[in-house]
Amino acid sequence: MTDTTNTNTIEWDDFLRVEMRVGTIISAEINKKAKKPAYVMEVSLGELGTKRSSAQITVNYTPEELIGRRVLCVCNFPIKRIAGIKSEVLITGAADENGAIVLAEFNLPVPDGARLA
Repeated sequence: MTDTTNTNTIEWDDFLRVEMRVGTIISAEINKKAKKPAYVMEVSLGELGTKRSSAQITVNYTPEELIGRRVLCVCNFPIKRIAGIKSEVLITGAADENGAIVLAEFNLPVPDGARLA
């Protein structure tokens, strides 16, 4: 039965096309070229290797606090040039009550590269 109350529904196959994987942030530094405060991070994604990302998450996190965090990344967006870097993955999160991003994280050990199930 199809739910017609939500016009944004997708099919299961659509969801499966989004490659979301667990990654561990292994480095983070301020992106000095960004117009809005942002960090450049390297994320270990297991069999996919290490990928770069840029994110405007400076309100809730320092670069030092980001190291070692296990985050959820979208890995199959096209590479996007952001403030002088090639952003290869999107690190996911949600806005808090003030609009600052809070990362989507894992609180139990999950291997780098594990796909969201």
